[in-house]
Amino acid sequence: MSAASGSSALSGRTIATGLVVCALVATLAALLLPVQLFGESAAAATNTVAYDDDGGGTVNTRYGPLTPMDRDFVRKVRLAGLWEMPAGRQAQERGTTAAVRTAGNHLVAGHTELDRRSIEAGRALGIQLANQPTPEQQSWLAQLSAAQGDDFAPVFAKLLRRAHGKVFGLVALVRDQTQNSMVRALANRANSVVLDHITVLEKTGRVDFHTLHNN
Repeated sequence: MSAASGSSALSGRTIATGLVVCALVATLAALLLPVQLFGESAAAATNTVAYDDDGGGTVNTRYGPLTPMDRDFVRKVRLAGLWEMPAGRQAQERGTTAAVRTAGNHLVAGHTELDRRSIEAGRALGIQLANQPTPEQQSWLAQLSAAQGDDFAPVFAKLLRRAHGKVFGLVALVRDQTQNSMVRALANRANSVVLDHITVLEKTGRVDFHTLHNN
């Protein structure tokens, strides 16, 4: 075999080897990229979920450790019911479409149950709960009361869908991380109820997704 032929064969083998290596690298990257992206997405999602730390630290209970996040979650479930049940009753009475009235029915039924469960959890775990909505929640109820006629449905859908979207992340985080069996049970039920409420609110056809996450 001539030197030229040997050089050509060697070059061919080198190219082939290079192609194989490139293919392996590309395959490895394809396998690792979803894992990396998933990890980044999960971390980013966790970082965007906020809860209020009451400074009480973690305490032991008969149901397992109780963290500041656990306590904040139980308080937020109670607070949600304090304004979303009245909002639901307004939708039952003032909704001009069956879909809005149905959403009102789901809000009242769901938060009646969650309110009872949050009060039970508060008593069992020694968590002090609110008895009236926050000033911000009261302002939302005032907006609903001020909306007249056909203006009611879009205000109702925007306020309630936004509120449920924000709490949904906390529900998932608590369900994932809590070691307290009573809090976990509340999070399990809240997950189903909040998802149901998001669904019926969207079915009203009055949720403006372009402005949903503004403000």
